[in-house]
Amino acid sequence: MTFPNLPHGRVLTTEQEMRPFLTDASQVPPEGLPRAVAVARSTEDVSAALRWAHEHRVKVSVRAGGSGVSGGALAYEGGLVLALHEMNRLLDLDVPARLAIVEAGVLTADLDAEARRHGLFFAPDPASAEISTVGGNIATNAGGLRCLAHGDTAKAVAALKVVLATGEVITTGARTVKNSTGLNLTQLFVGSEGTLGVITEATVWLTPAPQGPAHTFMASFDSIQDAGRAVVDVVRSVGLETLELIDAPIAAMVEQYRPSGLPQPQAALLIGQALGPQAAESVATAAELCRKNGAARAETGEGDALLEARRLALPAMQARGEWVMGDVGVPVPNLPAMIEAIGRIEEESGRAVRIVAHAGDGNLHPMVQVEPGRREEAQAVMDCIVAAAVELDGVISGEHGIGLLKQHELHRQYDAATLAAQHAIKAALDPRGILSPGRGI
Repeated sequence: MTFPNLPHGRVLTTEQEMRPFLTDASQVPPEGLPRAVAVARSTEDVSAALRWAHEHRVKVSVRAGGSGVSGGALAYEGGLVLALHEMNRLLDLDVPARLAIVEAGVLTADLDAEARRHGLFFAPDPASAEISTVGGNIATNAGGLRCLAHGDTAKAVAALKVVLATGEVITTGARTVKNSTGLNLTQLFVGSEGTLGVITEATVWLTPAPQGPAHTFMASFDSIQDAGRAVVDVVRSVGLETLELIDAPIAAMVEQYRPSGLPQPQAALLIGQALGPQAAESVATAAELCRKNGAARAETGEGDALLEARRLALPAMQARGEWVMGDVGVPVPNLPAMIEAIGRIEEESGRAVRIVAHAGDGNLHPMVQVEPGRREEAQAVMDCIVAAAVELDGVISGEHGIGLLKQHELHRQYDAATLAAQHAIKAALDPRGILSPGRGI
């Protein structure tokens, strides 16, 4: 079988060449060795690769930054890996319209940095912004630290260029603020995890950069339940950019991983930030609300150092071993009940559950460490946590996506008819089932 002929990219076929493209950040091995890795440099390359895969019925996994933690980018045995990391050009930055057009492999932090040179910023802000790509963020509908103020990635997407499984290229959306023309195909592809088509280009909204310094508060709690209750009060009362929770063991791991003087609480830290003219007043109010909810210590200041420490939580934990990583979301008022449920599951299972969270929007990342050869036991604990989140009107994934690792959880959130409707859309756009089969929906 001949491999796809890419107009601009290249095709890798030896195991040594392909090895860097077989996994993601999920700590899970690939399903097998693919036939090839197609390193695309253009939409035409992606189209050629998918036409070939469609013709030969070859499974395709899509990989850009490799920062995903749900196993969505793992290579298939005998499959094709479509690598988009070299599609990394910023094609246009329209300052008056507050729009940018980027290829899928542009790094999130690079787009944000370029926008800031023009008094704007890119609001989606996953903790992995330095290594995650805009296309990957859109494919998983990534969240991050700024969701409390700006929402998830979906809210920043104006238009897309997508290659379908057959190699056909379509465009969705528009550059206008309003658009009531036809079906909203843009949002159909946001969060589709490469199962419906491959995003190669995105037109995204930028946000005016706030004036003045960032103001941050930090509150230390002796009870993580008190921290959860403080979150509800703060979100109800104060306009913040971010509000993050780190439990005490993770705070210790972060400080050991990269010492920065991060305060070490008895139970949990809440870290929040406000921007703009009222920032100092907002964080002062948040700190006072934390004190009223039992914080042992609460203080305010300027700068981003505490939030930068929060971004290190996942790498610090992965440096300490393998984890089953949760990504549940609940309505913010139900956050204290979710924390209490995790505590009960800990007690019943005898397994410690670490918690780091985008607390301000109700998105928790409970983490269960995997002992050698015993991943199924850790997964069983996570299954109980997911069930508890759904019972509290929550979701099984707030921002990471389903990928390979959460497929068995879909039935908890969707009934058979709802899943069948999603599968019907998948079958219509990918009739031979070559795009990320067995993952996502």
